[in-house]
Amino acid sequence: MKLRLYHHRDGTRIAYRESGVGPSLCLVHSAALSHREFVPIVEHLTDRFRLVLPDLPAHGDSEDRPRHPYTLDWLAEVMAAFCRDTCGAHPTVGGHGAGAEILLRAVSTGQLQPARIVLMPNRLHCPPRRSRLALALRAAASAASLPGLDRAASRAVRLAYRPEAGMKLTARGNPAARDLVRHATADVAGNANLARSWSRWVRRWPAGAQTDLLDGYPRIEAPVLLLWADRDRYHPLAGAEQALDLLPDGQLRVLPGTGFLIAYDDPVGVARELTAFCK
Repeated sequence: MKLRLYHHRDGTRIAYRESGVGPSLCLVHSAALSHREFVPIVEHLTDRFRLVLPDLPAHGDSEDRPRHPYTLDWLAEVMAAFCRDTCGAHPTVGGHGAGAEILLRAVSTGQLQPARIVLMPNRLHCPPRRSRLALALRAAASAASLPGLDRAASRAVRLAYRPEAGMKLTARGNPAARDLVRHATADVAGNANLARSWSRWVRRWPAGAQTDLLDGYPRIEAPVLLLWADRDRYHPLAGAEQALDLLPDGQLRVLPGTGFLIAYDDPVGVARELTAFCK
């Protein structure tokens, strides 16, 4: 895949990979991961689509400077502009976890008008379900905001978020998920800039339920695919079913035997559903 760079108007730099030919399809990964979250499905899509895989700000190869606000609204603005610039005025987009929430905010605020949108497991309008790992990362990120603790906090994140955590995010114990986490944390230890950026992100990310989305779903005119996992303990199916009832043009597809890292549990199934919906 070719590595490219997008420059936002405020100076933010977004690294992204692209591969394949055909209509563009942009997929945005979840928090604390990178574009590599979608690597398992690349070979199944590049014969049909020009696949665009960005790294979110403060993730992967994208810029990690802490001077940016890292609010959900700012992330939505940056990623909406990125999608328009790389994939056209009405792009086909998809996201998982935080990536899906960022795209949802961009669509609900009118900054992004996609032709189609795919929402993989995320909290939608529901309150987040806390895990021990998430609580440890939040504690380390909060510590990084204190003078002199940023480097120490970055090392704590590396200790808390070990490669073995990746396998626990899959329903099938895919060992390849260890490399996903290893890559996501490769530059964390001792990186004060990244620690402060993550700290700002975590402290400003909405902590409660985003119930305003319940009023926003009926205004989404684009076709929406809710592509869900049946064994993701963080994002229950009930939230997707509630959203489906409110979407004017929505459909729900559930992949059996899949967990949070849905593309690692069933890459063929994810690619099949994306192809059927986005063709």
